[in-house]
Amino acid sequence: MSARNNCCRLTLDEPRIRSALGSGKTRLQLPEDIGHCYQDFVELEPGLGLGRLHYIPSVPLIEETNGPHDGHVMVITLGMKGRSCYEGQDATSLEFQKGYTTISSFRAIPGERRYEAGDTVSQLRVVAHESLICKYVGQERTAEILGSRQLSRLAFRASTPAAMTHAKALLSHLLPCQTRLSRLDLHIHTLSLLNEQFSLLAPQHCAPSSPFSPSEIERIEKARQIMDEHLDKPLTLDYLATIVGTNKNKLKDGMIYLYNATPTELLLELRMNKAIALLESGQQVSQVAWQVGYKYANNFTVAFTRYHGKSPKAMFGKRALEG
Repeated sequence: MSARNNCCRLTLDEPRIRSALGSGKTRLQLPEDIGHCYQDFVELEPGLGLGRLHYIPSVPLIEETNGPHDGHVMVITLGMKGRSCYEGQDATSLEFQKGYTTISSFRAIPGERRYEAGDTVSQLRVVAHESLICKYVGQERTAEILGSRQLSRLAFRASTPAAMTHAKALLSHLLPCQTRLSRLDLHIHTLSLLNEQFSLLAPQHCAPSSPFSPSEIERIEKARQIMDEHLDKPLTLDYLATIVGTNKNKLKDGMIYLYNATPTELLLELRMNKAIALLESGQQVSQVAWQVGYKYANNFTVAFTRYHGKSPKAMFGKRALEG
């Protein structure tokens, strides 16, 4: 372990603490002087595993890795808290972020995972080996899904509500002192997550075709990401369509198709969910209002009350009021 410019580098040959947790689960923990950092893993069947990463490093951390899984695998990572990144030896980079699903395929390849000091990073990971994927979808679709590169970023998109429902159920099994799922329920939730990604990455040719191509879906998801990252800005449909390279009618129809909401409805949903998070963190109404695109606190309060059914004061008490 080395420190350079106040950053800790954990090399491959430095020991991790491995322990058995019962019910088939194992834990791999980093040295305590780095922070509270561990990964739990359980094998559901040969070729299919479920993991939970929970890192709170006390210093900026670079963790060297050589790929902990044998053979060609697909990893679905759902960001539950915080953000981190990975860079492979071939310069391919992966991002992991709360509310987003990252899908990658790789064979053992040297790389680095990077974490910021003090940030809580929590991720759910589903690891599927090539042989297992082939068992469920056949060799042709497996090759289409995994590709041929040593490391591939297959997708980075906002997690769907269905994916988050499955993820939360699976986390309840991995977290300590929580209700355990049956092996059948574990398989159902995990395979449902896999199937959703298979359908997006390599749709079955006999299935009803989507009205949108993969590149169009990527543009629609990019527009949603821009909305989410610029909630304080007066974004228009024309502007979003221009930025992502599509027309406004296609973008509107695509959002209805993917998110079951018009752009206006989706923007309101993103703003109101962000408002809840900001108010929960202790910020006041006047501070929150402009961060989610409202010039006046009164207008924000009216919109918040209409959307959530309660005013900020009713939900959070006096601490939500302006000082």
